[in-house]
Formats: sequence, structure tokens, C-alpha cells
Amino acid sequence: MLNQVTLVGRLTRDPEVRRTPEGTAVTNVTIAINRHFRNQQGEIEADFVPCTIWRKAAENTAQYCKKGSLVGVVGKIQTRFYENQEGKRVYVTEVVADSIQFIDTRSSKQSREPANGSTNETAPSEPKESIEEILFK
Repeated sequence: MLNQVTLVGRLTRDPEVRRTPEGTAVTNVTIAINRHFRNQQGEIEADFVPCTIWRKAAENTAQYCKKGSLVGVVGKIQTRFYENQEGKRVYVTEVVADSIQFIDTRSSKQSREPANGSTNETAPSEPKESIEEILFK
């Protein structure tokens, strides 16, 4: 049997490291992944995939990435459930990361922006490569 997923997308918020009672670092992030087609209104929709990152990878992600960072995650899909305060069973599906690649941490783009917050028109914006080109280089 095989349970492996590869995702490339942008972080939806700044990652924050937490510690388990045993001291193990963990961070939960959500990755926004654009779909490869437009809806009937001509807009590109996105999927939002929750991911859990453990140990040193969690610490590095929190240190070097922030909201909007482009990352690649290889991991496995995991499902679990718990009972909420009303006693109802809540199911969670997430990706548990085996590895994470920092493709664009956004720090290089932000360092090219003027201090007043306006954007620099001459600075390149988003990478021109598709997800497939990034994955299969």
C-alpha cells in the first residue's frame, strides 16, 4: 500500500512552533494550492490543505517562512477524530510532512520593497514557473 502526497503551495499564515509535553517541536500550517482551471466566473479557486510538521523541520519552517511563502511538502495523508465539547465526533484529514522544501520564503521579495510599504515596480513578482516545472526540474 502507498500513502504519499506531494504539494506545492503558499502558507496562509505565519507558522508558529509549539512543544509537546515531551518537548518535541510541532507546527501546523495550511497550504493554499491553486487549481489548474477557472470556475464559471473566470476565477481561479484554491484548495486549503492542513499540514503538520514535526521536530527540526517545524523549527526551520517557523524561522525561515511566513505567510505567503512558497513551500513544497512531501508527506502522507492521515485521518483522525475527536469528540468536541458538545460530544459530537469531529473528523480531521491532514498531511503529516516527511519533508518540506522552502521554494520562496518571501524574504528576498520583501527586502526589495521600499520601507514605506509600496511595491517596487521593477522587482520581479511571482515565479513564472508552473507547479509542474518546479516539481519536475
